[in-house]
Amino acid sequence: MSTAHLTLIGKPGCHLCDDARTVVTTVLTDLAAEPGAPQVVLEEKSILDDPELHELYVEDIPVLLINGLVHNYWRIDPVRLHTALLEVR
Repeated sequence: MSTAHLTLIGKPGCHLCDDARTVVTTVLTDLAAEPGAPQVVLEEKSILDDPELHELYVEDIPVLLINGLVHNYWRIDPVRLHTALLEVR
């Protein structure tokens, strides 16, 4: 079984970040019920705790990475995320 590593980059008090977290959580819950779906490890990082992330993404949060590659900025489309996670090998 494959594993997908998701990184949600945002900051406290960011309403778009809260929305993104909700979408990601819902997709992961739905995905867990599917046979053969990859295991997913979710990590959250704040741009306030990491100067490099702040410099890279201050204007783009929330940012969602899948296995270290940018999947989306600002708003997370649940169908697109679900499909991308099913394609992880």
